[in-house]
Amino acid sequence: MLAARRVPINPSRLARALVLRTEVWRRFATGVDQPTADSSTRDYDIVIVGGGPAGLALASALASYRPIRESLSIALIEAGDLSNVRKWAPEADKYSNRVSSITNASREFLSDIGVWSHVRDERTTPVEDMKVWDGLSDARIEFSPSDLGLLMHNPNASYEMARMTENINLQHALLKRLDERPEVHIMDKVKVDSIEQENAAGGWPVVGADGFNSPVKSFAKTPSYGWAYDTHAIVATLFHSAPSPLLPHRNTTASQRFLPTGPIAFLPLSPTISSVVWSTRPSLAAALKAAHPDVVAQMINAAFRLPDVSMRYLHSIILEAQAAGTPLTAERVNEEIAWRERSHAIDSQSPLSSSDRAGAVGIPPVGSEEYPPLVTGIQPGTIASFPIRLSHAESYIGEGAGARTALVGDAAHTIHPLAGQGLNMGLADVQVLAETINKTVLQGGDVGSYTSLLPYARDRYFENHKLLSITDKLHKLYSLTNAPSVWARSVGLEVVNELDSLKGGVASRASGSRSGAGWSGAAATGLESVIGGVETVKAVASGVGGVVGAATMNLLRQAANSK
Repeated sequence: MLAARRVPINPSRLARALVLRTEVWRRFATGVDQPTADSSTRDYDIVIVGGGPAGLALASALASYRPIRESLSIALIEAGDLSNVRKWAPEADKYSNRVSSITNASREFLSDIGVWSHVRDERTTPVEDMKVWDGLSDARIEFSPSDLGLLMHNPNASYEMARMTENINLQHALLKRLDERPEVHIMDKVKVDSIEQENAAGGWPVVGADGFNSPVKSFAKTPSYGWAYDTHAIVATLFHSAPSPLLPHRNTTASQRFLPTGPIAFLPLSPTISSVVWSTRPSLAAALKAAHPDVVAQMINAAFRLPDVSMRYLHSIILEAQAAGTPLTAERVNEEIAWRERSHAIDSQSPLSSSDRAGAVGIPPVGSEEYPPLVTGIQPGTIASFPIRLSHAESYIGEGAGARTALVGDAAHTIHPLAGQGLNMGLADVQVLAETINKTVLQGGDVGSYTSLLPYARDRYFENHKLLSITDKLHKLYSLTNAPSVWARSVGLEVVNELDSLKGGVASRASGSRSGAGWSGAAATGLESVIGGVETVKAVASGVGGVVGAATMNLLRQAANSK
């Protein structure tokens, strides 16, 4: 949180407890094995708990303001060992499976605080186009530079919806920037297990950037609401052939298909490497994680191309094989996919065909640009999964016994990954909180008081709530398989795709905005304003009633409000 008073930290006690004090002592249990020889007391005005991207970005943002640097001292506490991040030396042809889309708004903020110049640009890839479609009806919407009207005024202009990068690339850049800021004292390998208040007087400043299970949030007794989805996300780093010179893009397109079991997103990292985020049922996620990587690669290719009835069949045989303890071979899966393609009259030269075509060279089939490249392999050790949940703290700033605390990033909110906005939401939190603190310093106020922090909470809470609500409704809407709901959402999507002015507005928001999280999310971001999100579906319902008729509008309203 934040306070006008100094917060002493006694390094000699780090072996047992990290002690913070204003008029009152509070204690952090730590994971440090050896005591430090330094017995002096150091004072800090702001303590940040958590050394992930949000915590490091907050430290960098605070230190970027001269008034803060000259009047406040800052400490950051991280449970993990940050030395591996500092020494990060990646191989050119290998990528982490933890990646994020950085919106234009987030990148501008990172540039302003001197961080983006430390990001390894060769490890980033622009997202210049987005393609999103319904797995049941194949209704789709596409975004490109022309949707913003940029190319109309400047044919040579370049435009990107977002930029993909590994999380460790950003974290490495943040640490390099903080190495240039001696005002920030970083203490890693110090785990915060609990926070104790030993008497009722006073308080100290701490910001919780310490994730979903935040000790700072627990100390502040801030309740959260939310729920776990019956969904796990599979992630992996994919290898594929380089785009053909005959195709109009160079693997800068993000693709996402909404299947009834959950969306699957294909996110570009380099000309021949991409990342996948596949949200699906926990049992299927476990079966895919246990399967041979070649089987997973074939299933990913099929998931972007085969009709739902065939995907459900493939899911069933994988689950049955795992239950029987006899995992499927890549040959068996390829035979099954080939048979399903023939049953759907999919020609072997069709862009919808994936059996026996991975790694194929030559002239690509007509329409290949509508689908991601065929996966030829998976980087060893990158297949992983994690549960998905929605959570939102009821307040971002503490009151009463938990006063003088603030929450940012995952400590304040967690979101379904279908929009890819978790990191951007956290960076937007950080930006506003740093601005709020700087204004308080300039006014000579107490940076830890409830009144001083209230503008941060007012600015960010509703913006985050809107995005959480929209992605939740998208998830629920695309889980529906009844014919009226599928028809309604498909009509809504196709109507918006044909309305250039509305689609241009969606694309503008998708490229990043100051007030929101950026709304880009490498694939499917614009969908929040298109169909599942209540806002634009209702806007379409009220604004283009003559296009598809009153009955369709009613169905759109019902679909938007479906649970």
